Amino acid sequence: MLSIGEFSNICKVSTKTLRYYAEIGLIHPNEINPENGYRYYSIEQLETMLFINRLKSYNFSLEEIKTILQSQELQDEVLYFELLKKKKEIEKQVQEYERSLEQLNHDMSVLKQGKSIMSYLDNIDVQLVEIPDMNLLFIRKMVLKCDFAAAYADNFGKLLRKIGNEKLTAIAAPMVLFHSSEFSPFGLDTEFAVPVKERVKGTRDFRPGLCLKTVLHGSYCNLPSVYAKQREWADQEGYENDNALYEVYVTDPSVVSDDNELITEIYYPVKIKSPNTRPKQ
Repeated sequence: MLSIGEFSNICKVSTKTLRYYAEIGLIHPNEINPENGYRYYSIEQLETMLFINRLKSYNFSLEEIKTILQSQELQDEVLYFELLKKKKEIEKQVQEYERSLEQLNHDMSVLKQGKSIMSYLDNIDVQLVEIPDMNLLFIRKMVLKCDFAAAYADNFGKLLRKIGNEKLTAIAAPMVLFHSSEFSPFGLDTEFAVPVKERVKGTRDFRPGLCLKTVLHGSYCNLPSVYAKQREWADQEGYENDNALYEVYVTDPSVVSDDNELITEIYYPVKIKSPNTRPKQ
């Protein structure tokens, strides 16, 4: 048997942490002396503690580790799939760090050239285009910011299944329209849509008309820069918003291997500012 101090020293886990793990049912002492309350752990529990530390190093939560430990007969099967999920999470984090590092190096290079790191905004192309009317198969709902990724997959899945089941004809890429001017505690008023040829129940007319258009090649994290550039362009050229901003997903994010392969079209419907909304000279 090992005292809590010995067990702590071997596993490099503080005694305070071991007591906490016992409180939450993660790993209990093998024996507690009823007279003095001293805690003792078995030699076999060293492996359990090392297993816990290994999973913690992969950023598993204590609750996730506890579930795996309690899986008993199916532990290896459960563990494999949990490791697979964690692997994907870490790979995504690595991609994000690599992208941030690449951007950081670029910004440092720009500064060395005596330019502002915000000078990239000058390279964002904004076009004024006339977009024809569309017939949209749509789902409109309030979506919380934290639920957007799941909402995209769920709602586009429903729309594409309806297109397949009812033998409809999709005539353009999927799109999302944002009807809210800002986030609220209830989420963002969001419309998931696919332009289709047929007019059936669940479709509506959409007349975007005059729009500012920008094509984004790369990660969705660059979308705010496009929004800012389009709004700046509209203000300088005497235009104002006239309908819901929308994004068209030319490439399917579920089939690309790298965010750099993503192509997104951003549309900002506009009209010429009325005289009473123009700033005084």
